[in-house]
Amino acid sequence: MRRINGTALIIAALVATLGALAFPVWSYADRSGTGQANLNAATVATQWGPLSATDRDFLVKVRLAGLWELPAGQQAIERAPSEAIKATGDHLVVGHTDLDKRARLVASKLSVELPNVPNEQQQGWLQELSAASGKTYERKFVQLLRNAHGKVFSLVAQVRHTTRNTLIRQLATDANQTVLDHITMLESTGLVDFDALANEAAAGATASPTGPPPPSSVPAPPLPVVPTGTDQKFTSRPSAQPTEELENGSVINTNRPEPQGHRVE
Repeated sequence: MRRINGTALIIAALVATLGALAFPVWSYADRSGTGQANLNAATVATQWGPLSATDRDFLVKVRLAGLWELPAGQQAIERAPSEAIKATGDHLVVGHTDLDKRARLVASKLSVELPNVPNEQQQGWLQELSAASGKTYERKFVQLLRNAHGKVFSLVAQVRHTTRNTLIRQLATDANQTVLDHITMLESTGLVDFDALANEAAAGATASPTGPPPPSSVPAPPLPVVPTGTDQKFTSRPSAQPTEELENGSVINTNRPEPQGHRVE
């Protein structure tokens, strides 16, 4: 009897082990709380591809950016004592007028509701700018807007990389050009406090930095990356602006075709 009971226990243990091993691993992706489950729960189908919560958040943030950065640009044109700030304000107005039109067109097609006023933080920034004057105004204008553009730049990259919706992908491409142009203009004023930007980003970081250690001596110059074939012909060309011009504050080419679809004014 003892021998039979022992054998039964061994068999039961083996069955339990095999059952655990045979548990369908694919079901993990659908468990509540996982990234895949959250993506599936928040995504809706559209004729242009799945529309995720991140896609919708991106649409709203593009709209919000225009709602405060366009009036900030208008204010800079009217109030700034330097031509560099006025030129930057001009780019903000033109860029966000165009990008807002594109965002509203995409939102109307995807039935995404957009805000009509800046959020509380953005209203505070506009009030802060209105209360400043002279050089203080210029420094605040540049730093506030450069910081805001830098943060949205990472969202644009994330959306452009992960979206499965063709309308959102195109809007992310348009936004990338606009944001980069504005960042370039803001930096060309020479008033960006890069130490402040880096320290703020570091304060919110959790992961340790990666990369090579600080150099102990002057490293040898890296070898250029060049094609190795001898019978190859290339038709594409690099950016029309050489590195020297970009370093001196040249603007990014933001020419792009009009958005397709029904008219949105």
